[in-house]
Amino acid sequence: MNAPLPEHIRKALETVTLDDKYALDHGRAFMSGVQALVRLPMLQRTRDALAGLNTAGFISGYRGSPLGGYDQALWAAKKHLAAQNIVFQPGVNEELGATAVWGTQQLDLYPQSKKFDGVFGIWYGKGPGVDRCSDVFKHANMAGTARHGGVIAIAGDDHVSKSSTAPHQSDHIFKACGLPVFFPSSVQEILDMGLHAIAMSRFSGVWSGMKTIQEVVESSSSVSVDPDRVKIVIPEDFQMPPGGLHIRWPDAPLEQEARLMDYKWYAALAYVRANKLNYNVIASANDRFGIIASGKAFNDTRQALNDLGLDEATCHQLGIRLHKVNVVWPLEATITRDFAMGLQEILVVEEKRQVIEYQLKEELYNWRADVRPNVLGKFDEPEGDQSGGEWGRANPSDHWLLRPKADLSPAIIAKAIAKRLTKLGVPGDIIARMESRLAVISARERALVEAKLDTGERAPWFCSGCPHNTSTRVPEGSRAVAGIGCHYMATWMDRSTSTFTQMGGEGVTWVGQAAFTTDAHVFANLGDGTYFHSGLLAIRQAIASGVNITYKILYNDAVAMTGGQQVGERPEGHSVAQIAHSLRAEGVARLVVVTDEPEKYHGRTHTLDSSAARAGHAELINNLPPGVEVFHRDELDTLQRAFRELKGTTAIIYDQTCATEKRRRRKRGLLADPAKRVVINELVCEGCGDCSVQSNCLSVEPLETEFGRKRRINQNTCNKDYSCVKGFCPSFVTVEGGQLKKPKKEKKGDLASLPPIPEPVLPVAESAWGIVVGGVGGTGVITIGQLLGMAAHLEGKGVVTQDAGGLAQKGGATWSHIQIANRPEAIFTTKVDTAKADLVIGCDPIVTASPYTLATMQPGRTFVAMNSHGAPTAAFVNNPGWQFPGGNCESAVRGVVGAEGLAIFDAERVAVQLIGDSIYTNPLILGFAWQKGRVPLSHAALMRAIELNAVQVDNNKAAFEW
Repeated sequence: MNAPLPEHIRKALETVTLDDKYALDHGRAFMSGVQALVRLPMLQRTRDALAGLNTAGFISGYRGSPLGGYDQALWAAKKHLAAQNIVFQPGVNEELGATAVWGTQQLDLYPQSKKFDGVFGIWYGKGPGVDRCSDVFKHANMAGTARHGGVIAIAGDDHVSKSSTAPHQSDHIFKACGLPVFFPSSVQEILDMGLHAIAMSRFSGVWSGMKTIQEVVESSSSVSVDPDRVKIVIPEDFQMPPGGLHIRWPDAPLEQEARLMDYKWYAALAYVRANKLNYNVIASANDRFGIIASGKAFNDTRQALNDLGLDEATCHQLGIRLHKVNVVWPLEATITRDFAMGLQEILVVEEKRQVIEYQLKEELYNWRADVRPNVLGKFDEPEGDQSGGEWGRANPSDHWLLRPKADLSPAIIAKAIAKRLTKLGVPGDIIARMESRLAVISARERALVEAKLDTGERAPWFCSGCPHNTSTRVPEGSRAVAGIGCHYMATWMDRSTSTFTQMGGEGVTWVGQAAFTTDAHVFANLGDGTYFHSGLLAIRQAIASGVNITYKILYNDAVAMTGGQQVGERPEGHSVAQIAHSLRAEGVARLVVVTDEPEKYHGRTHTLDSSAARAGHAELINNLPPGVEVFHRDELDTLQRAFRELKGTTAIIYDQTCATEKRRRRKRGLLADPAKRVVINELVCEGCGDCSVQSNCLSVEPLETEFGRKRRINQNTCNKDYSCVKGFCPSFVTVEGGQLKKPKKEKKGDLASLPPIPEPVLPVAESAWGIVVGGVGGTGVITIGQLLGMAAHLEGKGVVTQDAGGLAQKGGATWSHIQIANRPEAIFTTKVDTAKADLVIGCDPIVTASPYTLATMQPGRTFVAMNSHGAPTAAFVNNPGWQFPGGNCESAVRGVVGAEGLAIFDAERVAVQLIGDSIYTNPLILGFAWQKGRVPLSHAALMRAIELNAVQVDNNKAAFEW
């Protein structure tokens, strides 16, 4: 039986709140990496106050995955930030945000008007934003920081191009701009290394770079928020030059360069050395094999060693030394030499292109051959060549040891470690132990390659009612070029849309093509957020070049790609009228507005448009430039045919609010919910699928009847766009003024009348207990991960959750990884690796049976609680005969875990029958898995986590209990 809850857990159940992450003065709080970046400036301000400094903070930058939700988190914490004199002002784009942060350090040049002792700055942006900021970074870094200021530039890197048009690695850009690069490997280290980064910036006069990636910054864990946790040591072995290292005026460029290269970088190195930011994790006197790693790769290395059976004691026995690097550039030489001393070989484990490896080789190059260790990283050495070099390979892919492309995993790293140790020579029992684990990995990889079942795919698609379903269409015979935003997905739909550019370059590729092709005209998609960011310059270039192009400015009134932020950074947003006046001033040849609500532009002199309505600002929305006509979206095709015949640069502003944002506003009472619904009379429907062709909408679903396949509208997901009625089908019925009838619940008695659930024997999580939740984006998959994470935090357990969503839209596959252990030290990574899942909560059959999820399963270990019901995929939109592959999905999962490892039932049907809504499917499956004894958390902690989430608490509890 399970032991009674200890007193400290009972106390936590009573005292922990969601606000702890920002309000708690001391102790531990559960937070995500993004939330840690919100807490970081508060911690810095608190530390400054304790040191007698009156400081303030300033944050600016531009959103983008994996930092897409940072601005929203900052807005949500506004009262906490304001109390600490911290100002958040997002940038119009990345470089302007960085320039504003630069300004905070110049306050010391005007001492007579300073309000604070110093202002520390934080810049943020995703990888492409780092690229475009290089000019600002170089200038600002050479100029320097203020004594009590300091700056961190936080890069959000997407190593596998999950939500980006290209994979990114900002280390090299930071290095080129002269910024030291921190690479935290956990949520706790975001706080700890963030404080060190500010302190280094203040001491050395440099901007500090900080690299974050999705696996860390979008993970959550229980962390210490004690302001005195980090002990800052000011270096005593660095001799400051006359005048110091801080910003000054006047300051000649060559003097700035000399100060940076002669002193500031070496001051930063002195800081690394004094604070021991790079250090040995495992070491002994007789080591011969060294591993040096940073960031996520360090976590993966710890997991790889553990998986190979190489615990700390075994590493000492074999002579394995493990070194952690928190500042990856410049690599501090003294610490690095101490690490390398006495080793025969060093394996450098880092994702993407070499940063540490090149520096390490340079540092060791002049060592005597008899003491210099062999250094390997990306490449294994070819036969007869111990150099491990790179550019002499005719076929480099034949010699990858730790690939520089995509990312690394514990499984990949384990293979490399085992290969090198076997070559160096280790006892036979150690080799057998390693081979046993590698055999498991190989078996799973081989099974996935050999799998023959078609289990379908949850491809990302436009949300139901998305404006892009209509706006991205082009007339027959024309083509379009894509832009950055959700509308980028048009590139894999039947939209004659191909190729793309960097953000702000939309359409400009046509300038380089127009003179050399028989095509006379193209369309270019340009999102409203991109227009405000930098896209206007692309239009200016097209006008200046005199090419024939039509820009479709897709005004959705929200930056849907990153969470629904308003267009532009002004409090009132950025309106269609403002864009129209701007375009007219630029000189477009013709300009029109196309909208689903043309009536709002005519006959109403004081109507609120959608962006102004949200902010509470009245605007004359029919205040368009003279001659700008407004058309209904039904006329888009006719207009586009006319525009493609015009000379010069033309523009169509397509005005329709983001469907998901409409849904949010309707729920919050900020937007009227039309009392109008569309239903399909299945007896009249012929199942032709023209409604799907007209609407491109996922809410038009198949309905199997005794008369064959028909269509129905999923009223739970429908966002009332009404495009499906354009097929003029007699089966469509429009109902006005009516309300949806709630599903009839089965009379099972209320929750209070049920007998108590028998307490299952819960798992004892001495090592990491891996849980994978897989389902469809927008259905609460991430919420399940957060509930489990909070429950583990309440129990004082070690916990890490990591959300693996892709593009910011509903309908695609989404996962949440949760690892729970009695001790935090037992958890190394943020993701459940190959064959490491103890429990899979399969909320959708297709996602559960996907190669990504199947790879985490292991026969004899993994239990799968799987929902048999699944919504149609995007394939149904274009293929009326598409069949849901439910049977194949079940067979694929059963083929991995066996009959005893799978429990499958129609959880959605049960949720509707018992509670009246399919939204409770996921907590119902979670409750089922807990009752099966597969979740190592107490009932009390899980119930309290549901209460803290504060959304439909009683119904979510009921779903769990049933």
